[in-house]
Amino acid sequence: MHFTKVKGILSSKNGMNLFRGCTHGCIYCDSRSDCYQMSHKFEDIEVKENGISLLEERLRRKRNKCMIGLGSMTDPYLSEELDLNYTRKALELINKYGFGATLITKSANVLRDIDLLKAINSKTKCVIQMTLTTYNEDMCKKIEPNVSTTRQRFEALKVLRDEGIPTVVWLCPILPYINDTEENILGILNYCKDAGVYGIICFGMGLTLRNGNREYFYSQLDKKFPRLKNQYMSEYRNSYIVTSQNNKKLMGLFHRFCEQNNIVHDNEAIFNYLNLFEENEISKQLSFFDEIFGG
Repeated sequence: MHFTKVKGILSSKNGMNLFRGCTHGCIYCDSRSDCYQMSHKFEDIEVKENGISLLEERLRRKRNKCMIGLGSMTDPYLSEELDLNYTRKALELINKYGFGATLITKSANVLRDIDLLKAINSKTKCVIQMTLTTYNEDMCKKIEPNVSTTRQRFEALKVLRDEGIPTVVWLCPILPYINDTEENILGILNYCKDAGVYGIICFGMGLTLRNGNREYFYSQLDKKFPRLKNQYMSEYRNSYIVTSQNNKKLMGLFHRFCEQNNIVHDNEAIFNYLNLFEENEISKQLSFFDEIFGG
């Protein structure tokens, strides 16, 4: 782990990553790709030392409230976060200045900050996005070795449900010849149903591979799934989009299940929901008084 100072923290779409790199060890991670121009070892976490102070300055100056996103590139609940508390400090600022929040994670450690998630959600909106790829726990430990298992994430989703925090699941990536089965997809979908998720984002049954993450993925296939690399190389060559041969059947299953269980499964509709800033009536009244009296 190392620290660096940055010039800015919020993107044009109000998203941010307080860290670069990751220690989850997921074999398919797109963030390893060369296009992101990471100059340090991927597992050597880069911490944006002044990220919290930059965030406060931006939030304090923003005239219009909005949703603030965390974790598009790096999970905000890396194990290192448990000591650093950068994500918690960011949530404290989001709550302090009356913004909404959404974050994407694979970690049940998100529950550490349940008090702040509830506080934000009581005034505006706080949505937790959780990635689920593999129903089988042993398989999960093979492809996502250093983070909460799928079962642990499911249990976290249920806690969030019980605390009134809306959730969205990312059903991806689905790896051809590894977890592209009806059993796997149905297992995850039933978890989503039982956890009462608002919606499920799915771009298709497959994954993306490009320079940087392709080489790492293939090296992990050699270690964990012998002989499978040759099948990938023969079938997909250097394709960016790697689609499962079961895509049509599994996507049909996915959409039917969501329709039957009133789970939103239109990606655009879910992204619109995630980006929509909403205030409850009490917050609207407080904002009005702040404008009138300069609070």
